[in-house]
Amino acid sequence: MESDDGEVVSNKQVIFKDYVSGALKESDMYITTSTIRLKVPEDCTNGVLVKNLYLSCDPYMRIRMRNFQGSYLSPFKPGSPLSGRGVAKVLDSRHPDYKKGDFIWGITGWEEYSLITATETLFKIHDKDVPLSYYTGILGMPGLTAYAGFYEICSPKKGEFVFISAASGAVGQLVGQFAKLLGCYVVGSAGSKDKVDLLKNKFGFDDAFNYKEELDLDAALKRYFPDGIDIYFENVGGKMLDAVLLNMRVHGRISVCGMVSQYNLEQPEGVHNLMYLVPKRIHMEGFLVSYFFHLFPKYLDMVLPYIKQGKIVYVEDIAEGLENAPAALTGLFAGRNIGKQVVAVSRE
Repeated sequence: MESDDGEVVSNKQVIFKDYVSGALKESDMYITTSTIRLKVPEDCTNGVLVKNLYLSCDPYMRIRMRNFQGSYLSPFKPGSPLSGRGVAKVLDSRHPDYKKGDFIWGITGWEEYSLITATETLFKIHDKDVPLSYYTGILGMPGLTAYAGFYEICSPKKGEFVFISAASGAVGQLVGQFAKLLGCYVVGSAGSKDKVDLLKNKFGFDDAFNYKEELDLDAALKRYFPDGIDIYFENVGGKMLDAVLLNMRVHGRISVCGMVSQYNLEQPEGVHNLMYLVPKRIHMEGFLVSYFFHLFPKYLDMVLPYIKQGKIVYVEDIAEGLENAPAALTGLFAGRNIGKQVVAVSRE
């Protein structure tokens, strides 16, 4: 019989071993089992105790595996569970906004059950007639990233030429579809034939190419954009950015979402063609999605009808079980995932 002070259960966890230099390996994480009481402690005002259902694998998590100071992110703590965005069910709450049985998304631990004290990162899930896992992706942080990075940063107009790198990923697949709905010409790059097919046949891009098959990225971009690029949605950095700078149009916009090609490198690659920002009067801007959370309700109002009408599709790559989380996260940097990488902890 369960007492009022909560049942004690085993809690499988993904532990961060130690700071990582070079390429991320599965062995930089390990699985352990501890115990947890399914009750928010008395002294934890506003705390929420949750059962984790889906965890989001995101490239930015690699940055948190270095020992650094002064960033917008804090490093993971060696010997502690990883944390990231996820979808969970509330089992117990001392927070006025959340009650037992609610579903939430926000920052949670890489474990079966979490006590969340930083409840300001949480959003309550109201619309449940879409897959709950979508709140790690199209209806969560990556969705809002695509929306803010495209509409707010790029001020796109109908008929413009749009290029997206890592275009089949969690964010890129949405930017491309938003651009098509607006009436833009859209080309994406990705790292395999399957992903290129997905971009053209499922996401409705005008064209796409496999960057690994292009010896000369500048020539490839000139082939797909003979008149140049108005908007570049930047997800990769490195050599791709250098080639894009040669092909931007006057008053082009570059939205810098991330640079996944650089995250495993000890010494980042330099960029050689920045001078092109001047004669072409290019606007290049980085952004953090956390500064756009106030737009989340407006974004949901736009995107939910599109999903339900089938005007926007979303592809997920779901790894089953917490024990497969290290491989799923590591796989992001080898391009193993097709679409948004999610870990299903429990499908309750």
